[in-house]
Amino acid sequence: MVKKIPMRKCVVTNEHWPKKELIRVVRTPDNTVIVDLTGKANGRGAYLKKDLEVIETAKRKKILDRHLEITVGDEVYEELKKNLN
Repeated sequence: MVKKIPMRKCVVTNEHWPKKELIRVVRTPDNTVIVDLTGKANGRGAYLKKDLEVIETAKRKKILDRHLEITVGDEVYEELKKNLN
């Protein structure tokens, strides 16, 4: 039997990718924004492709702000860039 691969949509490119190839950003119940490397943190999540251009676009167009309904600080984008490798 073939194991099902969970797919998620990048909020910037609108492309579907396997969950492992994306980075999840979460607005937690106490309204902080974190980069969720486990993919299991509690809260509202948005997925980004592991690509510097995608992260820059998300920051420039405030795409994460809209999806998470909260202002996302620069430190979150810096952490995303650090986790690209």
